Amino acid sequence: MFPTDFQWGVATAAFQIEGATEEDGRGPSTWDTFCREPGRVRDGHTADVACDHYHRWAEDLDLIAGLGARAYRFSIAWPRVQPTGSGAANSKGLDFYDRLVDGLAERGIAAVPTLYHWDLPQPLEDAGGWMNRDTAHRFAEYAALVAERLADRVDLWITLNEPMVVMAYGYAFGIYAPGRALMLDALPTAHHQLLGHGLAVAALRDAGAERVGIANHHTPAWPVDDTAEDAEAAAAFDDLLNWQFADPILLGRYPDLGLDMSHVRDGDLEVIGAPIDALGVNYYHPTGIAAPTDDSLPFAMRDLTGFPTTGMGWPVVPDGLHRLLVDLRDRYGAALPPVYITESGCSYDESLDDDARIGFLNAHVGAVQAAMHDGVDVRGYFVWSLLDNFEWAEGYAPRFGLVHVDYATQRRTPRASYGWYRDLIAGSS
Repeated sequence: MFPTDFQWGVATAAFQIEGATEEDGRGPSTWDTFCREPGRVRDGHTADVACDHYHRWAEDLDLIAGLGARAYRFSIAWPRVQPTGSGAANSKGLDFYDRLVDGLAERGIAAVPTLYHWDLPQPLEDAGGWMNRDTAHRFAEYAALVAERLADRVDLWITLNEPMVVMAYGYAFGIYAPGRALMLDALPTAHHQLLGHGLAVAALRDAGAERVGIANHHTPAWPVDDTAEDAEAAAAFDDLLNWQFADPILLGRYPDLGLDMSHVRDGDLEVIGAPIDALGVNYYHPTGIAAPTDDSLPFAMRDLTGFPTTGMGWPVVPDGLHRLLVDLRDRYGAALPPVYITESGCSYDESLDDDARIGFLNAHVGAVQAAMHDGVDVRGYFVWSLLDNFEWAEGYAPRFGLVHVDYATQRRTPRASYGWYRDLIAGSS
């Protein structure tokens, strides 16, 4: 059984659901630009309308309330609040999130906003983006503006969502916005994001924020063969793509990456290591790792075989979540704050009778329960996602929602998994 105060929730992100990308003073983000570059996004899809959540937010909050969910993790669009990434706040943008947070309070749902879920204002990218140290300071200023308006009604702040993905997919591999293929030269983007996190923690505290955390993407490295070479490559992967984003916050140091770290300045790690109240863990699957085949990276990524797969071809490995949570406990000990599973979910086809999703979620909830039995302090579980949505470079093809969205009509229809999750929450109360 889960504790009666366990925080069952759902999660979304602004760019993936809001639409209204040119309404009420919102400026362009890197993702708006990326979507318009030929060949970047499947079928040329954009998020101009997405789920039209900007206009249908009350209906969507009613769906959350219908679940009996206790918390809603959403994100705030930086270019909606600061269209150029600096300067005064756009009042109409903040007004939208003011209404949203009030709507959550009226329904008895805790607000868990994420300040940055990948939609960097385009003018900041034009100035260097996360390769530019100044972006960290701009992020802290933005955090202060949002907190000044909302801090009195927010349960838990999340500063960044998955800084690893921004570094790897956005700046190293060029698969996501801004589409820069810098490979290992993208390393400063990790540090500058973490510096922005630390500066934002201070800004949020100054504005009265009571609880602050970060949501890290963790994909455990599993050697594909039982060889010393594959094990060494897996350790390098973990250091670069997992521990690099948690060690500085929780241990005050970086793992030994064997790379140039001249972008780290005196005093930075003290800022980054400011105490946090929660560690968000986003988990989807482990990554198969083999010894490198060239000099571009110290590892080679491989598909894991022998597991069922989701509609996106991702392996379904709930035991990976259990093992990850135990590894976090063992690595960080008393330095590990309470953990929240801030994303857990899967994409399957459009069917409303989504037994595969129910099986996936049930197994991963079981993995969390097993980790708690093993002494990991897990306080909440957020399903990704409430709604089908714009799934980044894959456009609208993947379907992650507990609720089906007909993009032509914007009609929302709860799937069987919605009813399953509602019953799970009710049974744990």
